[in-house]
Amino acid sequence: MEGNGNTIKDVGKRITRVLFCGPHFPASNEYTTEYLQKHSCIKDVPKAIGNYHVCIVKSMRLDSDIISRAVQMQLIMQYGVGLDGVDIDAATKHRIKVARIPSDGTGNSASCAEMAIYLMLGLLRKQNELQISIQQKKLGDPITDTLFGKTIFILGYENNLHNLRIVTLGALLVNIARGGLIDYKAVFNHLESGHLGGLGTDVAWTEPFDPNDQILKFKNVIMTPHVAGVTEYSYRTMAKAVGDVVLQLHNRLPLTGIELVN
Repeated sequence: MEGNGNTIKDVGKRITRVLFCGPHFPASNEYTTEYLQKHSCIKDVPKAIGNYHVCIVKSMRLDSDIISRAVQMQLIMQYGVGLDGVDIDAATKHRIKVARIPSDGTGNSASCAEMAIYLMLGLLRKQNELQISIQQKKLGDPITDTLFGKTIFILGYENNLHNLRIVTLGALLVNIARGGLIDYKAVFNHLESGHLGGLGTDVAWTEPFDPNDQILKFKNVIMTPHVAGVTEYSYRTMAKAVGDVVLQLHNRLPLTGIELVN
């Protein structure tokens, strides 16, 4: 081990350094570390990034200034699918490959789909009001609803984020993608007027989420801390994908199991 971060050495003393960027999603470090067997932590990414060959992106934004300092970097890789925090043009300019882990086969897409169902059911079954009834020692109240018989509209974007303005009276809005997709003021106003039947979201307009945000005053709002894809299965599988790519890069083998975007 030399310096901070993950390092891999071979008998020829060649070193491959891996930098995890961002303080959140700790299991990504832990599981990849377990797979590679070595790890320590970097705090000052802009100053440290010049010493590293692989950057694993989590919640931190890598802008053109930070990327310009990555003089030894060969690969920037998202621990997951979304690359909206990486300046891909800047990476391309500096001849750094950018990649993500495909959602198919890693458990990420299945985990996110399950979270969407969880949020739908939580809203329909009035999760917050159920807890109030328990505290008030009530039985058989409130009356809840079922997913059975409902129509679900799935809206997705392949590339850029767009503002989503509210759809039909009484609808439940569920977001497991990015907080920037939702017009916060529109959602708040329609929750207040009753036009929107409820909000279930795993992502927020600012992250980490402000626990004092006034949107939480509504009983028909459920929030989870950006954990839709954070499951034991998906993170173990993605950790293996990251670890395998680091080993491939270290041994100068073709990179497999990832999706290069530049």
